[in-house]
Amino acid sequence: MERGEDQYAAVLPSTAVVDGHFRRPSRERRGGGQVSTAVLDRKADHKVARGIQRITSTALGRYQSAVIRIGFSATYLFFLLRELPHRHEMYGPDAPWRWDMAQQLISGNQSFTALMWSDSTVWFETVYAVALISAALLMVGWHTRAMSVLFMAGVLSLQNRTIFMGDGGDNVIHLMAIYLVLTRCGRVWSLDARRAARRERAEAAGQRRPVWENAAGPVLWVVLGLVLIVASVTDGLGGTWWLPTLLWFLWVGEGAWWAVNRFAPRSQSRILLDVVANLAHNATLVVIMAEVCLIYATAGWYKIQGSRWQDGTALYYPLKLDYFTPWPALSDLLASNGVMVMILTYGTVIVQVAFPFTLFNRRVKNVLLVVMMVEHAGIALLLGLPFFSMAMIAADSVFLPTVFLVWLGGRVTLARGLLFPGRSKVPGPRRGEDDEQAPQHSDDGGHTLVG
Repeated sequence: MERGEDQYAAVLPSTAVVDGHFRRPSRERRGGGQVSTAVLDRKADHKVARGIQRITSTALGRYQSAVIRIGFSATYLFFLLRELPHRHEMYGPDAPWRWDMAQQLISGNQSFTALMWSDSTVWFETVYAVALISAALLMVGWHTRAMSVLFMAGVLSLQNRTIFMGDGGDNVIHLMAIYLVLTRCGRVWSLDARRAARRERAEAAGQRRPVWENAAGPVLWVVLGLVLIVASVTDGLGGTWWLPTLLWFLWVGEGAWWAVNRFAPRSQSRILLDVVANLAHNATLVVIMAEVCLIYATAGWYKIQGSRWQDGTALYYPLKLDYFTPWPALSDLLASNGVMVMILTYGTVIVQVAFPFTLFNRRVKNVLLVVMMVEHAGIALLLGLPFFSMAMIAADSVFLPTVFLVWLGGRVTLARGLLFPGRSKVPGPRRGEDDEQAPQHSDDGGHTLVG
């Protein structure tokens, strides 16, 4: 700098010096300086560029998406196991909603269900078994993308076969099964993450892994591709345009992903595929958050319009219905306390209406999140709706703080080490070249909307 520039630099903000050259502020206030608009524009552009780089190079909310994957797959797995003795009466050949009646309805609403491909008992048992097994494998994160597609197909097939069997929890599972297909929900806490970590360690040590270790992926791709071709030719994917488009896009994309990783792992094509996958994941995560907010907002505002919710007695009535009283003594005890009924009734409405407005206040959001999870646990206990409650708690998990989930994963790892000494650790996040390090305990925690 020249001598005159030093004098100005002493009184102006340091940001007024750009690229080593002095820039005189375009506007000045009396008694002090103001940063030039050019510098402010440059800072804004830098923040926008960093934001774009972050959402394209990183799959955000990896721990939250893993919890959603585990929560919804476990919920549906337990539901299928619970209804295993009654599966024929609910979705099979003995259902009151007969196969021909379901076929007539589906021909009108154009929905997808693989159970309409045949009315045989063997085919029904096959579809039910695929739904059950895919839920279990998705929960543990084995070939997550393929299992998420099979999980979605199983959920849609069973629910669309007998649409009158579902409730609010089934609707949430229905939507989340579709959303999970577009997320990278196997980046942490999955067998995929453990396999990727082992491969990275082997490559770092210069070891060659057996070829058969990665054979399951191509085999699944070929088998599912044949099924997709047959279903497309026979018009078995329903009458909508989005489902065949989604399935073909995923199948072609997975094939391209495998080929690029196999033959050109450091190419620009690999980076492009990673960007597309990250964008789809992050956009879907935003949709999931919006969906949860919409569920609570609509539920809360509809409750406000009801006279029983306005006078604080709405909770009393389900506690007196035999269908919703698995513990009659406990229900009678709560129903006999008018003050508690009023508090819980008004509290439910207040929490549901207020929650979407608290997302940008981390502390208030976390408090209401705990309250809602406790509320759903109470619904499972008092009203006998465990699967509905599990589905809503899994949906709420998208807003759990990342620091808490990392801490929870550490506790699970510790407990697993105590129960099974000498076993490998719970897999950490799968990191790409541009991925950021998994958040650790710190004062600020790197909190975002989902944590």
